[in-house]
Amino acid sequence: MSKAGWNPEQYLKFERQRTQPAVDLANRLRGRAFRRMADLGCGPGNSTQALRSVFPEGELVGIDQSPEMLEKARKKHPQLSFRLGDVCGLEGGWDLLFSNACLQWVPDHEALLPQLMGKLNEGGALAVQIPRNGGEPFFQIIDQVAAGPQWGFDRESLEKNGALSPQEYYNILSRCSRDFDLWETVYCHSMPSRQAMLEWVRSTRLRPYLAALDEERAAAFQREILERAAQAYPAMEDGSVLFRFRRLFFVAYR
Repeated sequence: MSKAGWNPEQYLKFERQRTQPAVDLANRLRGRAFRRMADLGCGPGNSTQALRSVFPEGELVGIDQSPEMLEKARKKHPQLSFRLGDVCGLEGGWDLLFSNACLQWVPDHEALLPQLMGKLNEGGALAVQIPRNGGEPFFQIIDQVAAGPQWGFDRESLEKNGALSPQEYYNILSRCSRDFDLWETVYCHSMPSRQAMLEWVRSTRLRPYLAALDEERAAAFQREILERAAQAYPAMEDGSVLFRFRRLFFVAYR
């Protein structure tokens, strides 16, 4: 859900790790039947395929507003259906609205979640995973570096992303759903290096920053992040770096 272009090849460098939360969320829904399903912010289709694997029956469409991501999705998963669209412009009549790591790019969740619940048929489900990793050292380092006056980000109209607290989501969902489950999971990813961690966020968290910089300044910006990450992320005994990633999930029913 972006103004700056998405890079599906960069995103899929960590396809297995990025797909696992979608698999976990889809598995949470096992045992239910959904006739009409949409994967919101489907990206290159990895989450849509995860959903189809759990629910082989029923209409399913992946929706994204990035032409680059949809082109990759159609090539990689020709057996699935995809279309260009926006979360806020979604029509109604769904049995399942599924979203893996997308809604953090959409503002005003106080208004958004009731709107999405209103797009569901009676008994339908809204199943969402949102990264909530701002407390981890690597993301704090990114914020600290980005706050430096030399980059001029305070003068740029940068795309925002973020998540509310579990308590805030609890209050929103208690007002707009008849029942819901809410939980968090911390994934501990083994990265071969700190550079790999940087590669992970280049296609997501760093994307708006890098789009606002020329090539030379973008390289300097990333170098400073890596330099600061050296102390925060010591190598493990086998040489790997442990990258913790917190994600919030909820399934809410109309």
